[in-house]
Amino acid sequence: MRGQLSMETIAKEQLFSFTDTGRLAKRTCLSIRKGDGCRVSDYLDLATKVAKLQYKNPNYVMLFRGQKSDYRRTTSGSEFSTLKPTLFRGSPAPSEATLQQRFAKLEAAENNLLIEFERAGFPDLERLQRHRILRWSILQHYEVCDTPLLDVTHSLRIAASFASQNAHAKAYIFVLGVPNISGAITASAEAGLQIIRLASVCPPAAVRPHIQEGYLLGEYPDMGGNHQKQFYGHYEIDFGRRVAAKFWFRPDEFRRNSDFPLVGRGALYPDANDEMYDVAQTIKNNL
Repeated sequence: MRGQLSMETIAKEQLFSFTDTGRLAKRTCLSIRKGDGCRVSDYLDLATKVAKLQYKNPNYVMLFRGQKSDYRRTTSGSEFSTLKPTLFRGSPAPSEATLQQRFAKLEAAENNLLIEFERAGFPDLERLQRHRILRWSILQHYEVCDTPLLDVTHSLRIAASFASQNAHAKAYIFVLGVPNISGAITASAEAGLQIIRLASVCPPAAVRPHIQEGYLLGEYPDMGGNHQKQFYGHYEIDFGRRVAAKFWFRPDEFRRNSDFPLVGRGALYPDANDEMYDVAQTIKNNL
């Protein structure tokens, strides 16, 4: 049995995107995911192509995710990119027992977060108590445990910088098209998607999400436990269904261009000046 609401595939018919050879054309999401991606030579080339992408697809807001690899899965002999939340990752797909363990750990982390949040004296504890999606957002962004959410950013430079971290020959930028963003949490029943703006849900003492211009994507309505997973097909819990474009580049080529420097790890993770990082580490150690 499946629920009536599940994440919609972006532009079920077609949208404008770049082919693997660099040509702008109408494409389906699946064809983009199956391809190798469009190569970009430097940051300016990437930014120019993304500008064209945004202009030609005005009905979507573009968010970005940088990765050192293009993680792919095979279905019916066809291989394509997958962007799964950490909680649902695994090859083969995680078993019911594994998912139960992951959800139990997530619930324990949520309870710990409320305790440590209050102990640290951060504002708006009541809001955190009321909204599970906010608790998940903090736990995901600070890598405390697996969650049903996926990290993305509104900054193309930040995404390119993340992609370059620990990457060797290739790095990847995924462009995800989402509905118009409004407020701290945008919930779209039509798209089956939630978009969380981290700067609006984390206290000012949480430096990392502000530096990273971070957003999180989640299912709508959110999946509160393993019992709800039975209403979703494995392929449905995959944010690859929102991919509007895929680019790849050689990190050493990007680093040579001093006009558009990538953001270093120390700036991406300002842990020494981030009070929420200390709270997150305490929770992680208690699990």
